[in-house]
Amino acid sequence: MAASVLPSAYQTSASSPDWLNKGDNAWQMTSATLVGLQSVPGLVILYGSIVKKKWAVNSAFMALYAFSAVVICWVTWAYKMSFGEELLPFWGKAGPALGQKFLIKQAALPASTQYHSNGEVETAMITPFYPMASMVWFQCVFAAIAVILLAGSLLGRMNIRAWMAFVPLWLTFSYTVGAFSLWGGGFLFHWGVMDYSGGYVIHLSSGVAGFTAAYWVGPRLTIDRERFPPNNVLMTLAGAGLLWMGWAGFNGGDPYSANIDSSMAVLNTNICAATSLLVWTWLDVIFFGKPSVIGAVQGMITGLVCITPGAGLVQGWAAIIMGILSGSIPWFTMMVVHKRWTLLQQVDDTLGVFHTHAVAGYLGGILTGLFAEPTLCALFLPVTNSRGGIYGGSGGTQILKQIVGGAFIIGWNIVSTSIICVVIGLVIPLRMSDEQLLIGDDAVHGEEAYALWGDGEKYDGTKHGFYSDDTTHHRPVSGATQVL
Repeated sequence: MAASVLPSAYQTSASSPDWLNKGDNAWQMTSATLVGLQSVPGLVILYGSIVKKKWAVNSAFMALYAFSAVVICWVTWAYKMSFGEELLPFWGKAGPALGQKFLIKQAALPASTQYHSNGEVETAMITPFYPMASMVWFQCVFAAIAVILLAGSLLGRMNIRAWMAFVPLWLTFSYTVGAFSLWGGGFLFHWGVMDYSGGYVIHLSSGVAGFTAAYWVGPRLTIDRERFPPNNVLMTLAGAGLLWMGWAGFNGGDPYSANIDSSMAVLNTNICAATSLLVWTWLDVIFFGKPSVIGAVQGMITGLVCITPGAGLVQGWAAIIMGILSGSIPWFTMMVVHKRWTLLQQVDDTLGVFHTHAVAGYLGGILTGLFAEPTLCALFLPVTNSRGGIYGGSGGTQILKQIVGGAFIIGWNIVSTSIICVVIGLVIPLRMSDEQLLIGDDAVHGEEAYALWGDGEKYDGTKHGFYSDDTTHHRPVSGATQVL
């Protein structure tokens, strides 16, 4: 009788240590890929198509550059500032995440052990059942999308060289602080502020920082602010679709495990996003007489953002309520408050990131403090007996914690982003020249999104022709139509 032998896939070896859970590792890498696809190509496509034609290349490239720059900065020093050993209550010690010994050992967040007031361990250190390499990459794509979302406030006028300097500086001095404080074992993490998947770390911070940076960079040309139509609505929907479907990894990967809380998070994410999209669309029909496709995309985004801080912590009915509020409150701030508040009108936030991410993210964080269900909280949070306000006990305090946690993120981003912009402005102009702003992509990159002449381009016969081959042709002297 043959001996019973485990299949090789389940045998312990140097490449499959006993602590490795292959299901968790597969889901974590899949989640990271889904989040990466939200940026490249998701937001690259969305940004390149939702702007005026003359800014399509520049807008898409800002996203593509940011993703690449963040990857290198993240593994060189920023990961450990966000998830390493504590340097300050809000910051980790900088260091590389590149060595073999570090990357193949079991993932662990060293500052995440939670203690009772008497010094006894309340919740053990977070140690997922996969290697550090999976954790580093998963958190890297989160950092990248935060910077790319911020870029939405600056499209159509920021000097690309200034943007190239801004990305690593903001990642280092702003994003890492929020990530460590709320996720990596900082003071907000241990106080019990709830941010399941980045409502504060990513969306509130990028929305506030984007608005702040937009103030320092300055506005687009008046003609662009008055008329800035999308150059391709269908491609905008394609990018938005990648963003929506990619959110399964965004919220589903944050339990650091393929567990039941991950399933709850994915379902709640889609419930809230769908509800929010419908509410935003209904409001457009009621008040403007017709549904807007771009408005539907905005409503989808606010729903995804709002559920993010509580995706695995609230019940399905709460996700619907959050969707109703995320489809109406940011709509109100964007469509009504923005048009009546002088400060908001003075700052040129190109895609309204302040409303879709800052307002929706803060709203989601506060609503999480209201609706967080105790059983679901116990599956995820380091502070035991955590609960939302409607469940009594310490729930009322939780709402206060959510408000204070969001206020810290807002304050830090206003100050740090302002300092970064001022310092860069001393060396590199933050805003493009008026000539570049008039022409667009052709002046900035020497490239265009479409092989069509017009919309701000200055035609140069020595650079542009009617033919794409190398044969010498005589161009017609006049006439719009060529007979071939």
